[in-house]
This record gives sequence, structure tokens and C-alpha cells, in this order.
Amino acid sequence: MMITSILAFARNSEIRVKELYSPNYPIVTFRVMIETGSMNDPKGKEGLNALTILMLAQGGTKELTYKEIQERLYPLAARINYQFDKEVSVIIGEVHRDHVDKFYKIFSDLILNPRFDEQDFKRNKDLLLNYIRATIRSGNDEELGKQALVWFIYENHPYHSPEFGTVQGLSNITLEDVKNFYKKYFTQGNIVFGIAGSYPKSLVGKIKKDFAKLPKGKPESVQLPEPEKVNGLEFLLIEKETRSTAISFGFPIAINRSHKDFYALMVANSYFGEHRTFNGILMQKIRGQRGLNYGNYSYIEHFVQDGGSTFPVPNIPRRQQYFSVWIRPVENKNRHFVLRQAIRELEILVKNGLSKEDFESTREFLLNYSKLWVQTLNRRLGYMMDSDWYGIEYFIDKVQKELRNLTVEDVNNAIKKYLNFENIKIVAVTKDAQSYMQDLISNKPSPITYVSPVSQSILDEDKIIQEYKLNARAENFKIIPVDEVFEK
Repeated sequence: MMITSILAFARNSEIRVKELYSPNYPIVTFRVMIETGSMNDPKGKEGLNALTILMLAQGGTKELTYKEIQERLYPLAARINYQFDKEVSVIIGEVHRDHVDKFYKIFSDLILNPRFDEQDFKRNKDLLLNYIRATIRSGNDEELGKQALVWFIYENHPYHSPEFGTVQGLSNITLEDVKNFYKKYFTQGNIVFGIAGSYPKSLVGKIKKDFAKLPKGKPESVQLPEPEKVNGLEFLLIEKETRSTAISFGFPIAINRSHKDFYALMVANSYFGEHRTFNGILMQKIRGQRGLNYGNYSYIEHFVQDGGSTFPVPNIPRRQQYFSVWIRPVENKNRHFVLRQAIRELEILVKNGLSKEDFESTREFLLNYSKLWVQTLNRRLGYMMDSDWYGIEYFIDKVQKELRNLTVEDVNNAIKKYLNFENIKIVAVTKDAQSYMQDLISNKPSPITYVSPVSQSILDEDKIIQEYKLNARAENFKIIPVDEVFEK
């Protein structure tokens, strides 16, 4: 299949178009990346970026109401999605090439001629408020813990504002705020238009002409300070009536995909906790050997799973990244043990690194696994746009090049340089948080019992884990009720 890619950088900060042309691919994908995210939310109006994106992707145009757009998209079997993150937001459209002209008219009008209807505004604001109150606080402790970890790591930092906003921030936003945010950030220099598939070549010229209607220029980028230093083990315990405890922990790291050491750390992370695989040490030890929960993973950059796959969604690039561990819910009686176990495993990784055999097998896995991340042109286009954002060659090619040149010493040096087991921010969504805090501070033994027999070697290791010392100090704990999370 012939595939060609082009990135057209226009002069005078005008719109950039990223092309991925494939004449035999029947689906046409649009990815419009706007360089604005929650870090651009004004103080007291957290969620303004998210609400603005929703007003475009889930709103109407000057010609058509939201309902009329849905009625026109349905027979085309076309779809429009959206993403918003800290630094960029994306509006994504997909349609069969037979209908690309009709679809492009609607898709481009949503971005260039938004309706900003009062009813759409109320509906979209309610959607975000309900996500905080009903979805993340009430029904998804794991996502609550992961989001709260980012909130906790980036205190007093532009990344602190949640991508979806806060209850008070969203409540303060008016439709006029959305219109002004749109005027400020939807400029030619602030947008990259990605297109993939068997689109008519003439469409690229039309896109450039149409989007030239937006104001020229590019808003000034938000300056990012260094995240605050983590001081020992810092805890945020979210009090909630729950039968199990969801735990996430992590800390900022000083590199992203543009740094050579990122690729060495990628191997270490895959060995330790590759997402949704049984390769990782955390998964093997916590679930595989002890059956304590459903899964345990680690990450060296912000990760959002793409639907029902195991792959990350593209187009959530960040200048600053963080290392994190996601421990899926465990019974409350095992919450102390599992935290000890995960941090002890991190200590073992930092002190011992990978063996040559582990390095070789993990690298081989990643060399092949990373190729699966771009199974569709849609995903490949997203990765290509991210690569441009980071200023690197195509990421998947870079993974192949960098990993092949690595040595086990490179990986183990990166582990010692960027990972640690002593200065960590820890979030737990749990019941009787005060009791959990006292258990952690006292370092009391935390034995576990099994309903099925396990090997003597596991029981012997358990004796070490249950008394593994965590340096938890009373002054490093915060306990908040779940209803206060993301309130302001």
C-alpha cells in the first residue's frame, strides 16, 4: 500500500496541514489539534477549555443545530470525537471516502462557524459536572485515584487544573467566556489539521483556504515551572465508603519522548509494569502469584487507554511527564500489604536494575509491540502529529532506532537517574482513611491470608513484605472526603 506523508508549514504562523495519503484506504480521518488545554483555563474557571471543545465537537453550526447534525451524520455512518488534555485538544472526524465532501462541510463548520447555542452550553456543562459528580467520584475509584494523583503531583503548577475542570470552575463559566476563549485560541498558528486516507488532493487546498478565515497568529505558550519537589512519601487519602482500595502513586520525571534516555526508561517500565500485559513484575507478583487484584501497571508518561484496546491514545503530548504506578482495587484488608509490596518492588528495580536476559527479552517485546500501536491510519496520523509536536522523527521509527542501540547498562543507568522509591506521592481511595494512615505511620505488620494454597517461596517473601518499612510521617498526610475532590 502506497502511503505518503507531508507536513505543510505555512508562513506567517498560518495553519499547518499534516497529510498521510493512502489511495487504497477507504476511510478518511481528520484530526484537528488545537494547542490549548486545561493549563490555559483561567483561575476560577477550570474546565473552560474542555467546555469550549465540547461546544464545537458536540454542538451545532450557524446553519445546523446539534440535532440536525446528528441526523445528517447518521446515514453517513460518520463520527466526530474529541479529546482534551493539559496542553492540547483534538477534534477527530472519520468518514468513508464516498461521503468526505458532505462530512467535511459539517466538520469544518463546527470548528469555523460554531453555533454557541445556549441549550448546547447547558447540556455540555451538565455533561462535565456529571462526569465529576456521578462518574468519577461515585462510580470509578480507579480513574478517581489516577486523576487525583496528577492533581496531587502538580500542586501549584499549570498542570494542576483537571482536564475536565472542577465543579466550582465549571459553575462559574458563562457562554460568553466560551466565545472569548474560542476567539483567543482558535487561530491559524495554534492549529494543526491532520488528514489521512484516500482524500481528494484538492481537499487540502480547500482546508488551507477555509481555515485561513481564522485569525492569524499564535497565543503565547504557558511557561511551565519545575514541579514541586516531592518530600518523602506524601499521601492523599480520599475518604469514601468502599469495599476495596484503589491506589496510584508516582512522581515527576524530567524527560519526555524528545530525550534519548526516555527510550532506555521505556524498556525499564515495560519490564516493571507494561500496561495490560502479564509481562510486568508488578502484574506477576501482585496478581499472578498472589491474586490480590485484577491488574498492576506502571507508566513513564501520561497514559489514556484507547477504547477497548491495550494501546495508548495519541495526541496527549506533554512537555513534562511523570512516572506512575496503578494498583487496581484490592480488598481493604490488603491495602497496607499491597502498597508495601509495590514500593518494595520499585526499590528492587532501582537497586538491582534488569539482568541482561530480562533486558534482551523486554527490548525484543517492545520492538514488536510498538509496531502494533499504529494499526490504523487514524492512530498513525495521531502519532505523526505528536512526533512533530515533540520535535522528533516519527516516534515508532525512533523507538526502533533507539532501542536497537541500547545496552543493559543504558537502561540501568536511566533507572537510577530517573526513578526512586523514597520520594513518592501516593493517592488511595479508601474507607476509614484515618485508620489506614495510622497503620502506615506505625509500620505495623500487615500479613495476608490466601483462600487457596500458595508456594512456600511466596509465603517466605510475604514475611518480608508484611514488615517492609514505609517511611510514612504524619505531617505528610492529607485526608479529604470524596465530595471535595475536584470541587475547586
